[in-house]
Amino acid sequence: MTLELSHALDSDGVAAVRTRGLTRWFGDHCALDEVGLIVPKGAVYVLAGANGAGKTTLLRSLMELSRVDRGTVELFGDGEASPAQRRAQIGYVPDNHEFGYRWMRVGELLASHAGYFPHWDRSYAAELNARFSIDDRPRFGQLSRGQARRVQLVMALAHRPRLLLLDEPSEGLDPLVRDELGAVLAEFLAESGASLLMSTHHMHDVIGLADHLGVLVDGRLAAQVSRARLETELNQIHARVPEGWSASRDLESAVLERKSAGREISWTMWGSPDALQRELVATGAEVLSLDPLGFEHATRCLLRLGGGV
Repeated sequence: MTLELSHALDSDGVAAVRTRGLTRWFGDHCALDEVGLIVPKGAVYVLAGANGAGKTTLLRSLMELSRVDRGTVELFGDGEASPAQRRAQIGYVPDNHEFGYRWMRVGELLASHAGYFPHWDRSYAAELNARFSIDDRPRFGQLSRGQARRVQLVMALAHRPRLLLLDEPSEGLDPLVRDELGAVLAEFLAESGASLLMSTHHMHDVIGLADHLGVLVDGRLAAQVSRARLETELNQIHARVPEGWSASRDLESAVLERKSAGREISWTMWGSPDALQRELVATGAEVLSLDPLGFEHATRCLLRLGGGV
């Protein structure tokens, strides 16, 4: 079962991104398996998953750069927008730093890109160029991966989109530029109220920004949960149990991972800490410790266990 985020949507029920039954096959490989993604308006949604889980295919499908075999996509409640109308609302950074216009100088490329967006903010683009230390003279095809990624970030942000789709945006960036990217994104989101859907392997880079998490496993959206629930209701429990002890049905249904050594158990469980404490004590267990996992640890746990909800 995938935990839905409908409770986190605006009162009008409109999400920044909503997909229903999104499915994509490559030959006999199912890259997306009935994905029902919900990104609330104004949210920072982190999409986690191993390489090959389907993250890039999902983001490309939202851009209509990759066709789907089945399913629908809505942006801000509109499922009928043309590809051009859809892309006009999106700032996109692909997983690949390559770009078709390799022969263009960076300044020319940015000027050309600006022509497609009536709301391109030239002063903001200049500010981003300075913050990311971008030189507009080299040809784009001569840039390193990190340098190219900085240019792509300017291309994604300078038209001030309603929605950002960032696929491994910090890939190739050195630590100082990654820190600057985090600051830029935080400022942009605070000022614009835009929504962000981001795929990343660098979870520590987004801990301060993320408020929703989705976990893709083999093309399936195995978990979709708010940060508040993740940080308060996914717990590590260490308890001592009596001889012949068995858990109640409610406790069993809440367990994601279990380890034991003699009469001591170490379980990872969903639920309210107080409720879990009461339930364990009622079965005769002595609770030695009960600690929420926290965002990053919980994310790694869900990835390791294939979602677990």
